[in-house]
Amino acid sequence: MTYIIAIDGPSGSGKSTIAEELSKKLKIDYLNTGSMYRAVTKYFLDNDIKENDKDAIIEKLKDIHLDLIDGKVYLNKEDVSREIRSDLVTKNVSWVSANKDVREKLLTIQRQLAKSKSFILDGRDIATVVFPNAKYKIFLTASPRVRARRRYEQQESELSIDEIEKSIIARDEYDSTRKIAPLKKAKDAILIDNSNMSISQTLDAIISIMDEEDVL
Repeated sequence: MTYIIAIDGPSGSGKSTIAEELSKKLKIDYLNTGSMYRAVTKYFLDNDIKENDKDAIIEKLKDIHLDLIDGKVYLNKEDVSREIRSDLVTKNVSWVSANKDVREKLLTIQRQLAKSKSFILDGRDIATVVFPNAKYKIFLTASPRVRARRRYEQQESELSIDEIEKSIIARDEYDSTRKIAPLKKAKDAILIDNSNMSISQTLDAIISIMDEEDVL
């Protein structure tokens, strides 16, 4: 029996880390949807595509091919796993992920990939839009300060902790108020605030809500 674990939450809440570790523990595949949007963002930036260039966005989407292999992200057969974590991509990914045409393309890819086997997916609208019927729905969060410190310690940014925190708060506001697929907790999702939790504690909290046959 296949099943979907949907992990939503704001930027820096540890979604990717938890999803990756959970996939190893449960021995099921992990699909990092956030990385997919970041890869599209990088492609748009490289090709000077702006937010209001609707025709160019639709046209360029036809040229994008994405693969997620062994935790790495390939954009048109090129490994872009490091490049998509740049400050410039982070600054622009919100408008890209809010674009209707981008979402439709990636939504189709995500649903096709998860048709035949169990998957863990993380993002901002996995449980509300992508897989509203997912068996397990988790909303992972943490305070903006904790999330900023994590990103700083992971050396994903050249900014100071204060600057990262300011950016995170601004992105939270944008993501939660945008018209298309806003960041919000699904009504039946389990809320986990891991501000003061370790990775293993967060994993244990998720596994504790799962059916025994899905954990063994």
